Amino acid sequence: MKNWKTWLRAGVVIAPLAVLAACATQQEPVKVVAQSQDQQLAQLFKDSDEANLRLNPISALARGDLRYADRVGDYFSDAYRAQMLQNKQQELLRLTAINRAALSPDNAIYYDVFKYETEQAIRFASEPLVSISDQLSIEHFNGIHNMFPDFSSGQSIAPYKTVKDYENGLKRLDEFVLLMDRAIQRMREGIATGHVQPQVVVDNVIGQLDTIIKQGVENSPYYMPIKNMPAEISGGDKTRLTQAYSEKISKDVIPVYQRMKSFMETEYKPKARRVPGLIGMKDGPLLYAALVEQHTTTTMTPKEIHEIGLSEVARITREMEAIKKEVGFKGTLKQFFEHLRTDPQFKFKSKEDLLANYNAVRARVDAGMPKLFSRSVKTPFEIRPIPDFIEKNSAGAYYMPGSADGSRPGVFYVNTYDLPARTKPGMESLFLHEAIPGHHYQISLAQETPSIPNFLRFGGNNAYVEGWGLYAETLGRELGLLTDPYQRFGKLDAEMMRAMRLVVDTGLHAKGWSRDEAIKYMMDNSSMSRTDSTAEVERYIAMPGQALAYKIGQLTHSRLRAEAEKELGARFDARAFHDQVLNTGALPLKVLEAKIRNWIAVQKASV
Repeated sequence: MKNWKTWLRAGVVIAPLAVLAACATQQEPVKVVAQSQDQQLAQLFKDSDEANLRLNPISALARGDLRYADRVGDYFSDAYRAQMLQNKQQELLRLTAINRAALSPDNAIYYDVFKYETEQAIRFASEPLVSISDQLSIEHFNGIHNMFPDFSSGQSIAPYKTVKDYENGLKRLDEFVLLMDRAIQRMREGIATGHVQPQVVVDNVIGQLDTIIKQGVENSPYYMPIKNMPAEISGGDKTRLTQAYSEKISKDVIPVYQRMKSFMETEYKPKARRVPGLIGMKDGPLLYAALVEQHTTTTMTPKEIHEIGLSEVARITREMEAIKKEVGFKGTLKQFFEHLRTDPQFKFKSKEDLLANYNAVRARVDAGMPKLFSRSVKTPFEIRPIPDFIEKNSAGAYYMPGSADGSRPGVFYVNTYDLPARTKPGMESLFLHEAIPGHHYQISLAQETPSIPNFLRFGGNNAYVEGWGLYAETLGRELGLLTDPYQRFGKLDAEMMRAMRLVVDTGLHAKGWSRDEAIKYMMDNSSMSRTDSTAEVERYIAMPGQALAYKIGQLTHSRLRAEAEKELGARFDARAFHDQVLNTGALPLKVLEAKIRNWIAVQKASV
């Protein structure tokens, strides 16, 4: 077995293990069966996927694969870095030995995607990016200290149904404690090398750590699985597990949060940078350029993206002015924003009222879907409020994918924190983006299509996925929504936020904008509340480049549809177009463009 793994990493093509075992048992000469190029590619994809799941157990859990359910992952370690780099380098060698020209059309697409993603993985697993990334390991939006409580609450992807599930949870808590201590070590390295988070991120992280610490044991999200233990678990196991979780949380989990908080307050914050953007950090421009390419899957520069953002903001502003005139509002656009933020008619009566309104939108979308899409998804879907222990620093909404086998539903989480700041305009477009036909539909469709290789069934890139979500917002009229002018304005307001992201993200990280400048820009150009504007800006500070993916991706999806409509004329079928965009998973934008343009050419040639 050891030799088999070594050969495979070296790119040697061998028969499956079952065949070799059968041959050995029968004591007959081994018959070497030549694999086609398509078969070699499929084997490479399978081997790569297995290697990735071993290194990233949470990815396996997200699929409902429990083989590594007792692990979190060896992140931030030298061993993890080395193994990741070695895996990807060897996978690229195996890929280049395959003749792309001999592959089926779909496999040629998958070849291109795998090559792109593997080269990107090698880039970020190599110096200096790997060290810089690890040294910036904790931030308030996706830091493990903030993600893991939700993950471990029994309300997320980690199951708590059996005694084994609970025992796995205890083992994961041990690894989590190690990860937190290792993150402190990496951040100390960052202090020495000049790679540190800005003060606003540090302050938010300290607040999050303090929240978990003050919750104690029984009010902790880590204790929620004990409160919701299934009746099928015996009394003896309940007693044992309750004691084990209580001790683990009190003696290990809370202390590591205290260590992290003490480190942040006494060592890290005094060294945190004053400038919020990466432009104010050593090697910041290098990191930002890499992140821009990673998140947009393009070679566009921050300057180019900034200019596109300004152009889009101007266009959307003109369309907003038209709706303001349509509804008869007499003041300025800025006054109209304030009207939408404050007028009681746009407020929700309660959290339950907010959820009920979203469920009503869902019913209308479901009725309109067959007009634009030929396939439906089987994965269940729910609408829930964002958990209260993370809602303050969360976005207005987000989506958590379900499992491919349907055992765990996809969930559209909506933020009910500071309810008076939440308004009704924009509900429809937000649902379209996060749920159907946005993230829930696109992600579930990929997961439910076994012919797509796993790295695309369960993976993808931000530019495609978030670009599709924003493109889905543009389909409201065709799906029977956006008939109300305030909802149409809300759709423009949501699109404006994504356009502003191009301006603000690049403004912060490439032009040296301050946090206050960025917040003011967003409030001046949209109806966003200060609460939402602040959360958004601090998100861009914590996750440089990620927010660029939405608008860049949407512009590509929309441009490709416009090209198809122009070239095919009366023969254009939106259902067929959407099927082509979706049926091979989340592609890098250049690969998607090539695929759709080839499809257009084939359609024209078949006249």
